[in-house]
Amino acid sequence: MNTNIGWCRVLTCALLILMIGSSALAKDDKINPKEPGAYIKTDKGLRRLLPNIVFQEEGPYYIESNNPAHFFLKDIEYFVFFGKYNFQFLTLNPMVLLKVSPLGKPVFMFGKNVDVEMKTIGTDLYTVKSKKLLGRGYYSLWIEDSAWDFILD
Repeated sequence: MNTNIGWCRVLTCALLILMIGSSALAKDDKINPKEPGAYIKTDKGLRRLLPNIVFQEEGPYYIESNNPAHFFLKDIEYFVFFGKYNFQFLTLNPMVLLKVSPLGKPVFMFGKNVDVEMKTIGTDLYTVKSKKLLGRGYYSLWIEDSAWDFILD
């Protein structure tokens, strides 16, 4: 009788461990963006970034800040691109204040490129991770004539 109670306890503990382990492993890591563009993968899911236009007037390339998205540094896992882009020229750049526009908007130029690692995970679906740790500040992902800017707090 004591051996039967012992086996019941062992089986109950094993079932509890399996149930807890399976719920931890069942975390959904699927990436399914609905629209082409750039996204940031956070612990809460994908957050879409709004594109900004890249300009050049007799000097450096720059963008006008247009209320970029804010993220906590600890929440960023990696970046996701969905769509057809020329990734040969993808850069991740810190943004440096250049001047203030005549309309009073801050104008930022692109700083030194941050090394990134890109992986294809599906048809027109790519993940991009920084090879180095990012710090707090204003950044942008730049491809062709579009830059997706964001601020890390």
